Amino acid sequence: MSSLLNVGRPPVFCPGCAHDRVAQALDKTFQNMGLRGEDVVIVSDIGCSGLFDTFFNTHAFHGLHGRALTYAIGLKMARPDLNVIVTMGDGGLGIGGAHLLSACRRNHDLTLLVLNNFNYGMTGGQASSTTPPQALVGSGFLNQLEKPIDVCQVAAAAGASYATRCSAYHRELSHIFEKAVRHPGFALVDIWGVCPGRYTKRNKLSPALIDERLAALPPYDGPIPANARKEYGQHYHELASQQQTPAPPARIAARFKAPDWSRKEIVLLGSAGQRIVTAGEILCLAGLSAGLHATQKNDYPITVLRGHSVSELILSSTEIDYTGIVYPTIVLALAPEGVARRQAMFAGLGADTLILQAQGVSLPATQGEVLTVDFSALKIRPPDRALAALAVLAHRQHLFSIDMLEAALALRFKGNVLDKALELMRQMDKPKLRI
Repeated sequence: MSSLLNVGRPPVFCPGCAHDRVAQALDKTFQNMGLRGEDVVIVSDIGCSGLFDTFFNTHAFHGLHGRALTYAIGLKMARPDLNVIVTMGDGGLGIGGAHLLSACRRNHDLTLLVLNNFNYGMTGGQASSTTPPQALVGSGFLNQLEKPIDVCQVAAAAGASYATRCSAYHRELSHIFEKAVRHPGFALVDIWGVCPGRYTKRNKLSPALIDERLAALPPYDGPIPANARKEYGQHYHELASQQQTPAPPARIAARFKAPDWSRKEIVLLGSAGQRIVTAGEILCLAGLSAGLHATQKNDYPITVLRGHSVSELILSSTEIDYTGIVYPTIVLALAPEGVARRQAMFAGLGADTLILQAQGVSLPATQGEVLTVDFSALKIRPPDRALAALAVLAHRQHLFSIDMLEAALALRFKGNVLDKALELMRQMDKPKLRI
């Protein structure tokens, strides 16, 4: 098999840089495995290792610093037939450490080559996550404050099924790479090398010293038996094939005629526990039952069980491109928390806006038409008031009809819950309603 190196953009590194040896060995690996350019994708990081995607005639993806593994995982899931090779320096490894842990845990079938030269070589020789504490680097004493990580130990602890470390000057470097590429799972190769442009200007390091220091570390040389398991993509598809096929989205037939087909914008203002979001969904379903387009946006705090709850809805006979609401057609003011959340809105409301106000909820000054409902006198609990307010609108033929609301309730609820909702709707019949 011929070389996959890009003759129009050959590898160019500082004289004596170990990265050049890695590039040549990787090309030899591809040749030994009989791989074509279309069989391989090189995903690169930032830094000197980030140049690898331009040096080969393969598929390529150049990403952000520390994020290369995230793109590689997506590529492998989408194209499991590709040999995915990730090149990353020790700088990117530290920046994207969380992504390394995820890749190790998941055991995706890709190969990570860590070009480890103990510093940020491209940006000034600053300390990285693997810099020895006694080294002299461009970031002053900072490396003295940290313990350098053992890349293979971290990978093994996170669940990598294959990890090895070696010198960039190893005679069989291409065969080390080949074993990693052939491994059916996540394979990491920690490659120690010299950075003559930055690191070795102030620190003594040579191929012989690299061999000596590697020999002093716990051995990692391939598969990790304790982490052996199925490759993520293969296992994913295996389990996914056993899952019950989900039902397609329900299709809501247009069975009714809406009282008004013009675009209507509705804002529900309530508090946590009042089922504001559910009421908004029911209103959308009612619109859909008449063939209207519907959108819903909700606003509530992360506390969920306290504070405001706001739902903004649009019903329209035409497609809805813009979902923003400035001055709505109808406002349901059911709790002070929701009113306070949209307080500024009231000053701009005109006489054509209907405001359904729960008795006891104060409103800011407004020009809107106010309809007050005493839900307490009707013995309607706060959790039921949003649905009761929709029933008031239906009985008054605002936006939707009783038939549309009943259809929406039947789509949303079943059994005893549906019976109670229908009973509540009948309770809000216009002749009996106290306003």
